[in-house]
Amino acid sequence: MLTSRTLYLFCSAAPPVFDVARVIEEAQADGWDVCLGLTPTAARWLEESLDGLAVLTGHPVRFDYQRPGEPDVWPKADVILFAPATFNSMNAWALGLTSTFVIGVVAEAIGKGIPTVTMPCVNAAYVQHPAFDRSVQTLREAGVNVLYGENGFVPNQPGQGRPEGYPWPLALHAADVAHGPGGSGV
Repeated sequence: MLTSRTLYLFCSAAPPVFDVARVIEEAQADGWDVCLGLTPTAARWLEESLDGLAVLTGHPVRFDYQRPGEPDVWPKADVILFAPATFNSMNAWALGLTSTFVIGVVAEAIGKGIPTVTMPCVNAAYVQHPAFDRSVQTLREAGVNVLYGENGFVPNQPGQGRPEGYPWPLALHAADVAHGPGGSGV
């Protein structure tokens, strides 16, 4: 399928990351050229699948910054979807702590005006920490579409996660909406 729009799909280490191949296929069926970026822990979780995921996307899977002088191996993003985004990733991003590739790219995307959607994957104990609500608010104020709460991800009790219930279709739909009508961008 010829694609004319590029989706950066970024994932943290949360159980829904194990569905990423299916999510990539669904995005590709919707006309996206998908580039997959992972936090270092997510890359370790998917280590045995990284080569296959690179073949599936047609791009190297990235989880580390490129070295100075190395060419960028990905096309420019039309939209970034960061899902699942963990408690750590959400807070680091909101604070601008860019020690990992994925957080660095989404932090910079705010300044570049790249439409960005995120959907957390956190349990109900984590969201009681005051930093989480502040991070959600900070990212929303910066223009990030945070799919959390009534119209997004609703946390489970600790130990009662249901990765199969993670609302991937909602996240992919939000990426389509962020790209704009008729595939013309924002």
